[in-house]
Amino acid sequence: MIRLGIVGYGNLGRACERIAASKKDTFELVGIFTRRDPAGMTSPFGTPFYGQDEIEMFAGKIDVLALCTGSANDLTDLGKRCAAKFNTVDSFDTHARMREYVADMQAVTEKSGTLALIGIGWDPGLFSLMRAVFGGVLEDGNTQTFWGKGVSQGHSEAIRKIDGVRRGVQYTIPKEEALAAARAGRGEGLTTRDKHLRECFVVAADGADKAEIERRIVTMPNYFDEYDTVVHFISEEEFERDHTAMPHGGFVLRGGSVSGKGCSLEFALKLESNPDFTASVLMAYAAASARLYAAGRRGALTILDIPAVALTDEDRLDYIAHTL
Repeated sequence: MIRLGIVGYGNLGRACERIAASKKDTFELVGIFTRRDPAGMTSPFGTPFYGQDEIEMFAGKIDVLALCTGSANDLTDLGKRCAAKFNTVDSFDTHARMREYVADMQAVTEKSGTLALIGIGWDPGLFSLMRAVFGGVLEDGNTQTFWGKGVSQGHSEAIRKIDGVRRGVQYTIPKEEALAAARAGRGEGLTTRDKHLRECFVVAADGADKAEIERRIVTMPNYFDEYDTVVHFISEEEFERDHTAMPHGGFVLRGGSVSGKGCSLEFALKLESNPDFTASVLMAYAAASARLYAAGRRGALTILDIPAVALTDEDRLDYIAHTL
């Protein structure tokens, strides 16, 4: 049994809890750690709640912590704090800061002797792995990644952190002309702005400065400033009616040639629920973390560092026999 703690109880944290609760032969849910008042929190699975300031009290009682807070403001400091005492798995998704965060977590885990799995989801995560494989096997080519149409959890969370925002959601939308160019092998030179539109729907608090909210969204570094971004202010009723589902997906494309002969590689995802699938990936790698730690692995690892065989507790040769 893997003793699991979940830090954060938003969409991703709740989805992780559902998956862990459905796998009682794999996970023991030790607790959920929240910034809200734990006395006022309830779980459909009876998982106990604790304040985030109580995490360190559970050192030695949890095998892996799933960090389910937002990357924009919370996760970097929280990750370092938790990795000093626990093995962790997170879905940190700020691509521009990934090198810095991995280096920081490496320093922490080297000192503490823990294992941190970083950027575990579908992008970063599975898409990262496909970019690495496609680039490795097709050297003469160009890789392009497209996201959507769908809800980005990280970007939506970043919107909701802005003062005056009651509710917010952000849709990433591929620009069809750019997607067609990439599929035709003409993706080289496409910029971030060429490839995607970011569309935001915001419920503002009474009396909030909507112009300031919009300015803070469209100028937000690493999230919106490099994109064409449209912000719509809508009512609570419209938000509830039209914007509570969380679909997403996307494509990794690589076009190129080998010995003058054309090749086109594509990996695609179409998800009805972004948080549920992200949680599925996160929980699979939480289990892998326990296996890797038992085998002696330590440090800060990404999906590029983790062998696929770590995702199963099957006998290695049996796994190879029906998978390879």
